[in-house]
Amino acid sequence: MTRIDFHSNVPDKIAYACRLLRKASAARNRVVVMTEDAAQMAELDAALWTFSATDFLPHVSVDNPLAPDTPIVLACSDDSELPAADLLVNLARRAPAQFENFPRLIEVVASDEADTAAGRQRFVAYKRQDFQPSHLTIGAQT
Repeated sequence: MTRIDFHSNVPDKIAYACRLLRKASAARNRVVVMTEDAAQMAELDAALWTFSATDFLPHVSVDNPLAPDTPIVLACSDDSELPAADLLVNLARRAPAQFENFPRLIEVVASDEADTAAGRQRFVAYKRQDFQPSHLTIGAQT
């Protein structure tokens, strides 16, 4: 059964995802990142090239022929077949359709009201499916 972890109250999803991907990459985990849309995927792609002067995180989009051999794969649609990986990171406000194909799912939830509400809905939906999601609050709570 997929382990589901919610990381909530994240001030900046893209910056947080970069740090999370750096940590996963250092542990030699293969990761798929589901983004909200093509614009967010492009923003994450650009950030992965610039967020650190000393780290290189090889990544490609899911439709790239090198996706099966690349440690980090970016996707923005449930229509694509996702490659096998150790971890699925969800930046989207919807639950990824293929999440059960992964041993672990990290749901990244921003601190804004709309993202928080969508995260709560996903949390409840997972519990209804008999998953036991865990919760970690990242940013300072107000």
